[in-house]
Amino acid sequence: MNYSHLANKLRYKITKFSGILSKGLDKTARRFVQEAIYGIIASESVMLTEIGRQMESRISLKKTEERFSRQLKKSGIWSCLQKSILTLASERVKDKTLLILDLSDLKKPYAEKMEYLAQVRDGSDGGEIVDGYWTNQVIATEVGCDEITPMYYSLYSQRSPDFESENREIIKAFDQVGKAVQNRGIWVIDRGADRDDLYEALLKNKRDFIIRMVGSRDLIYEGKALRSLWLAYACRLPYENRIIRIIEGKEHLFNLRYGFMSVYLPELKDPLTMVVIKGFGNKPMMLLTSLKITSKEKDLWFIISAYLKRWTIEETIRFVKQTYDLENIRVLRYVRLKNMMALLLAVFYFVAIILNQSQKLTVMAGHVLKCAKRVFGIPDFKYYALGDGLSNIFSRFPGKLFNLSKHHDPQLAFGFG
Repeated sequence: MNYSHLANKLRYKITKFSGILSKGLDKTARRFVQEAIYGIIASESVMLTEIGRQMESRISLKKTEERFSRQLKKSGIWSCLQKSILTLASERVKDKTLLILDLSDLKKPYAEKMEYLAQVRDGSDGGEIVDGYWTNQVIATEVGCDEITPMYYSLYSQRSPDFESENREIIKAFDQVGKAVQNRGIWVIDRGADRDDLYEALLKNKRDFIIRMVGSRDLIYEGKALRSLWLAYACRLPYENRIIRIIEGKEHLFNLRYGFMSVYLPELKDPLTMVVIKGFGNKPMMLLTSLKITSKEKDLWFIISAYLKRWTIEETIRFVKQTYDLENIRVLRYVRLKNMMALLLAVFYFVAIILNQSQKLTVMAGHVLKCAKRVFGIPDFKYYALGDGLSNIFSRFPGKLFNLSKHHDPQLAFGFG
């Protein structure tokens, strides 16, 4: 394989892709989007200095970094790129596609001067409260399929003047993604979404969902309001199945028993189903869903499998943060931080979707040593290997980016081969 030729072909593909995403921005912002997407992929970093090092330019690195900083401050970048990604991604979402929403954190414990720095609960360190920001990510996938489609990525702070509430930020994701996919898909969310405002927003807009319950809320069962955890303990579990889950590199077998109950949320008229699963721990797992149960065992197992799919892509969700060193980001202004989320979404979409299967295999084959080290214990190691492989190819075979103005035709959206 001629990797020099591959590097040029990939740069050309980035040029086409960035041109489609940035249509509607001014000329200098469009150029910046192209350079930023390429620079993040090539350097595996969101630091402007590292991105600037990837540019084949006679201009000093300091001047390049200053230009990047000016462009990153433009307020329209996040909304433009986010809208373009949703337009491209929407056709990949079908009625039973899972829309997995993940609330996470970006911790910055030593960054005292970053704008609107807030307090977050560190999900990777025992729930410790640290300085940082919240992030909201949506990834589309299918039950029984390894492919994923990045859909949405935002950052917010409760100290920002435009912040209303965490519920409002989640509903914003519901609305933007839901509108783009015309309400197709099934929202799958962890216990953090077990909230009245979110249920109401989803049901009002007729959006299907599977949400894991905490167990402390009341549900209406046969006309009576009863605690959901009590109902779960009383639920008949006539069905059984087994799954194997990899935890810290080791296989663990779980024997599951499961069943369901027809319920309502207090003050809401929509009929819902609570699916109860025992076998993961001392307490039963409770999933509240709007999906109809017709073929009992088959439909129940689909609902359970859909929720468990969240676990299988958790490593993939961490891919962006770890591979591109997101927690080492140095920009201080809030708008720049938000815009960087859109650029990372574009990078993730390029790696996951725009690269065709042949190119993915070639990139990984050219980085076989790191690939091999990644295989065991990491379900979605290929995304890490792709990130490393692309960076390796561009570092070994550097070159100038193509002229963006010649590759902005929106029809090229369907010509990435």
